[in-house]
Amino acid sequence: MYTITLIPGDGTGPELTDAMRVCVDATGVDIEWEVQHAGTDVMEEKGTPLPDEVLESIRRNKVAIKGPITTPVGGGFRSVNVALRKTLDLYTCLRPSKYYEGVKSHYPEVDLVLVRENTEDLYAGIEFERRTPECVEAISQIERLSGAKIAEGSGLSIKPISEEATARIVRYAFDYAIANGRKKITSVHKANIMKFTDGLWLDVSRQVAEEYADSGIEFEDRIVDNMSMQLVQKPDLYDVLVCPNLYGDILSDLCCGLVGGLGIAPGANIGEELAVFEPTHGSAPKYTGQNKVNPTATILSAVMMLRHLEEHDAANRLDQAVSDVIREGDTVTYDLKPNRDDPSAAGTSEMADAIAEKLTSN
Repeated sequence: MYTITLIPGDGTGPELTDAMRVCVDATGVDIEWEVQHAGTDVMEEKGTPLPDEVLESIRRNKVAIKGPITTPVGGGFRSVNVALRKTLDLYTCLRPSKYYEGVKSHYPEVDLVLVRENTEDLYAGIEFERRTPECVEAISQIERLSGAKIAEGSGLSIKPISEEATARIVRYAFDYAIANGRKKITSVHKANIMKFTDGLWLDVSRQVAEEYADSGIEFEDRIVDNMSMQLVQKPDLYDVLVCPNLYGDILSDLCCGLVGGLGIAPGANIGEELAVFEPTHGSAPKYTGQNKVNPTATILSAVMMLRHLEEHDAANRLDQAVSDVIREGDTVTYDLKPNRDDPSAAGTSEMADAIAEKLTSN
């Protein structure tokens, strides 16, 4: 039996995680769900969107799955997702983008995996607000050291890229490719312009690739703007992409757009010992309680979780059940219908029940 931390999230998160539980329980894998709460719904009671007991549960159980959590725009608390990654050193963001027959897409048969470094780059959180004493001092020091002139009233974000973090994420990409029968890794960068950050990323990527020279995995690199064009023109040429934090965030959304959007985009944040699985999309609070939103991304995140637990048979059966339900198109949510106003669209729970029924009837 596995004990797994379950964080329902807020907004539509609880509905989505309920749907996921129905499907995972139908696989027959013995799981005890240890429910922990985070997000806007616990702010008033706990004074924080990420209580210590949530972190303690994840550290104890090693594996967690969560629903989406609202991040206020422009104010309020910082992202719970970012806090989890930084606090637990979940340095890998793993996001597969696979086409499922029946989903509206211009790119059938795309099957890409994006491996994103999670701890550094412009998302490291090293920022200085414009005109604050700290920002003024930082600008003065940078101007003195670099000889560059920074416009008055500028805000600053610092972009650290280290040898250690780059090496471990590229090694993760190679190890993932070997374990999952992948053929090629593409390292994404802007080393032609940012020579001491992205240049470091590219140099270390190449060094790590040399360590895996006998693995049979092909290695190449692409400049990020060219990579964006290549993915739209000929995504079939690519397999596993390994990216610094910012480019990985942007390109992962592009990749899931190729196969139908965020509604079918699962994800995972993985460290040396801990792993947190979650859908890529947001919490869609305006749909809370309407039994309307697509549960596919959350269910496919559970497929990733089962593979992480080496429950490969259960993972494959659940993935196939999702594929069958989407392909048949009878019991899917409104966004998976050819016409989004189709009155026959299923609700969140009905789609989950249809997937569970596939599992138990096969």
